[in-house]
Amino acid sequence: MIRIALDAMSGDFAPDELVKGAMLAVRTFEDVHLELFGDEERIQQLLTQPSDRISVVHTTEVITGDDEPTTAVRRKKDSSMVRAARSVKDGTNQAMVTAGNTGAALTAALATVGRIKGIKRPGLAPAFPTLTPGNKPVILLDAGANVDLDPAHLHQFAIIGSVYARDVMGIENPRVGLLNNGSEETKGNKQTKETYQLLKAEENINFVGNIEPTHLLTGDCDLLVADGFTGNIALKTMEGTVKNMMGFIKSTLSEGNLKTKIGGALIKDALKEAVGSLGEHEIGGAVFLGIDAPIIKGHGNSNDAAILNAIRQARTAVENDFVQKTRDYFA
Repeated sequence: MIRIALDAMSGDFAPDELVKGAMLAVRTFEDVHLELFGDEERIQQLLTQPSDRISVVHTTEVITGDDEPTTAVRRKKDSSMVRAARSVKDGTNQAMVTAGNTGAALTAALATVGRIKGIKRPGLAPAFPTLTPGNKPVILLDAGANVDLDPAHLHQFAIIGSVYARDVMGIENPRVGLLNNGSEETKGNKQTKETYQLLKAEENINFVGNIEPTHLLTGDCDLLVADGFTGNIALKTMEGTVKNMMGFIKSTLSEGNLKTKIGGALIKDALKEAVGSLGEHEIGGAVFLGIDAPIIKGHGNSNDAAILNAIRQARTAVENDFVQKTRDYFA
C-alpha cells in the first residue's frame, strides 16, 4: 500500500476540494492510503464516502498564502502542512501533497524531510501541456523555488529533471532545452552561455539546445531548464496570456452580432474541451525535485480533479522509486 499525506487545509478551496479529491483518489487507485491533515470535524463532515483507506489527523493551525514561509513553518508546528511533512520524515507516509504556500511548502520539506545528498538546490518542476497531439507535457525546472542560481545548479537540474521525466513521466530519452532569449549557442547572458556549455558536454542527458519563450507550447523539448526567476515569469506570462485570450474570445463571441453568436454557440463545446486540455488541473501539481521524498505542490486554485492528479503524480513517484534512483545517481 502506498501511503500519501494530504495537507487538507491548503489551497483556495480547502478543505472541500481536497477531501473530494481524496475520495476520488481512493476510488481510482486501489493501492493508495491517504492520511488527511487538518480540522478533523470539518473533514469528517465532508467525507460523504468514508473509506478504510482514508484516515484523518487533527491539526489546529493553518499556514496561509500570506504567511512568511520560514516564520510560519517555525512557529506553526501544529499546522496541517508541517505535520504532513513530518509524517513523511518519520516514515508514516511515503509522499506528501499540498496546495498551499509554495515557499512554506519548500521550507517545510527542507527543514523536515531534507535534501537528497549531493543535491545543491531543490527545484520546483511543474509540467504544462503543449499544443502537440495529445497535449504532451513539458517539465519546467525551476519554476520559482530559487531566484538566483549559477550554471552548476542548472546543470544539476538538467540531470535530475531527466531522471524524473524518464522514470515518473514515462518519457523515453527526454529532450532537454535551456530557456533563453535566442536559439543560437552564442545567445543569452553569462549564466545561460556557461550553462549551455555544461549541458552540451553532459553525456547523461539529451540536450537539444536553447529554447525561446515563443516555443514554450510547441513541444520542442520535454524538460526546460531555467533559474526560478526566469522560469516563474515565463510560466505566469504563458498562463496569463492563455487565460486573457480565452476571455477575449469568449466576450467577442457573446457580444457580437447574430452571426457571431451562432458561430460561438457552434464551437462552444470544442473550445471548452480545448481549454480543459490545457488547464493546470490536468497535470495536478509540481514536484520539488531534490527533496528526499516525493513532495507534490498543487496549484492554489486546485479543484478535486487537480488533487486527484497530484495524488496520481505522488503515487507514480513512489511506485517507480524515483527518490532512491536519484540518491543512487548522485551518490
